[in-house]
Amino acid sequence: MDELKLDVESVLRARMGGKKPPRLLLKFLRYIVHEDTFNTFFREHPNARDYEFIDETLKMLQTSASIEGIENIPQDTPRLLFVSNHPMGGLDGMILALLLGRDCGRPLRVIVNDLLMNLRPLEDIFVPVNRNGSQNRQYALRMKELYDSDFDILTFPAGMCSRKIQGKVQDPVWQKNFIQKAVETKRTIVPIFFEGQNSPFFYNLALWRKRLGIKMNVEMLFLAHEMFKAHGKHFVVHIGKPIDYNTFDRSQTPQQWAQWVRQTVYQMRK
Repeated sequence: MDELKLDVESVLRARMGGKKPPRLLLKFLRYIVHEDTFNTFFREHPNARDYEFIDETLKMLQTSASIEGIENIPQDTPRLLFVSNHPMGGLDGMILALLLGRDCGRPLRVIVNDLLMNLRPLEDIFVPVNRNGSQNRQYALRMKELYDSDFDILTFPAGMCSRKIQGKVQDPVWQKNFIQKAVETKRTIVPIFFEGQNSPFFYNLALWRKRLGIKMNVEMLFLAHEMFKAHGKHFVVHIGKPIDYNTFDRSQTPQQWAQWVRQTVYQMRK
């Protein structure tokens, strides 16, 4: 495998049509994405992949996690569909992958934002969401192949990490796709609530960005910085009772069922 390296300047040049980025902007972005720290980590763990890579990342952050309700994961039911809130955007995905895939021994694949696919050591576990342009058809075929497979799947139906909504840190409206896929491929849904959140700065930045009418998700640039703010923390993951796919009948629309599952997840919050 080629050496993994985070190169902020190259990314910026590509986004700016080859132009040289302003020096102050480059310095700022290198700081908030922790370019030097990541590249040191990559050099120290050149062969780490999959769960080993995640484990070493959590060791670097001195971060730990535990599961409550592990008995709710049905052992005699294959092809589970785990659905979770998405409070942190990246770190929660890695933690859940480690707990479910390695510690619980589930044959797992995780549907993630395609930006995370730049982490090549995780490409065997993470499956990217990419609905843009000509890749629509390719994405649809890959999702069909995944849902038809024997792998368990972990997905975040919000499609983005939590924001502060009506004074509470919570996901936006959940997308209905996971309900349709669960019914179509006869997958039992296992709801998950992940205890955790980013800093007040992250949520306030998102609120002000929206109030100012800025469409670009500026706060997403700070997710790596937020991950490092989680240094030394312990996270608790709650596993809820499994939900049979036959539950989702025509008494409600898929969109309504999706919000019902979302409500079920947040009722698990202490």
